[in-house]
Amino acid sequence: MMKSYIVDLTYNDVRLDRWLRNKIGNIPQSLIEKFLRSGKIKVNKRKVKSSFKVNKNDKIDIFNLNFKENIIQKKKKFNPSSEIIKSNENLVIDNNENFIVLNKKSGISVQGGTKSKKNLIDIFAKSKIFQGTKPFSVHRLDKDTSGVFILAKNRETAQLLTSLFRLRKVHKTYLAICIGELEKKSGEWIDELIRYDNGKKIIEKAKTIYRVIDQNSNSSLVEMKPITGRKHQLRKQLFKIGHSIYGDKKYRSSMSTKGINKELMLHSFQIRFMISNKKYTYRALLPNYFKNLLKVKRLSLSGMK
Repeated sequence: MMKSYIVDLTYNDVRLDRWLRNKIGNIPQSLIEKFLRSGKIKVNKRKVKSSFKVNKNDKIDIFNLNFKENIIQKKKKFNPSSEIIKSNENLVIDNNENFIVLNKKSGISVQGGTKSKKNLIDIFAKSKIFQGTKPFSVHRLDKDTSGVFILAKNRETAQLLTSLFRLRKVHKTYLAICIGELEKKSGEWIDELIRYDNGKKIIEKAKTIYRVIDQNSNSSLVEMKPITGRKHQLRKQLFKIGHSIYGDKKYRSSMSTKGINKELMLHSFQIRFMISNKKYTYRALLPNYFKNLLKVKRLSLSGMK
């Protein structure tokens, strides 16, 4: 049995997979790709890809009697989170048609070019989540930093999110456990940070708003909201005031490795942004090693807002 639809749009060049979701329902991307490959979905009697741009008056044929039943069945079976947890331990916080939001595991770089054997771009390029498309990186997160990270599913969304980050319209909150007791409970760090590019010295202005959530004479739990996005910004700024982050092997007050934590105690806790007047807020649960050190250092999260 075949069911046909005539595209009725007020504007052209809409992706086929998006049009299908708007017309029929929240169909998993994997099912759309399967039907397209097998020829069960055709546009103007031709096999096309999910990224094909449909226009007004295009005819879309769907060759499947139980199309909606298949959607329901596939919804139950399709669980991207369990796939990622099992293979890579990067938890999927949200998975929509334009981007996914992850709770990135420490020790995995975002993309190639580092000494790390694993990187998120390669891992997710092979995932069912990106079947028929590819992951686009829209911001940075250090290899050893855990927490909220976004990958776009198409070039348009990647460009939009990249612009939001560049214009500082994405608001990020980090948590860190650092050595010692900060003198001031809240304030701003405004610094000129130095980095080198091919031997050339580069000075960059960096600004971070911070607040101490809990502390004692031994350690502090600090909430940080970077206004700028410099490389290693938070790690450098805490090191500069003499309160290195536990587990930071590069920016630390003592060069001794005795008793140093294996993991970097820096976590990307929250990201907030707005697209087309819709607010998005994502939080990433703290990793167990972070919570364990809080207990050891007798620090509490009760001061979190």
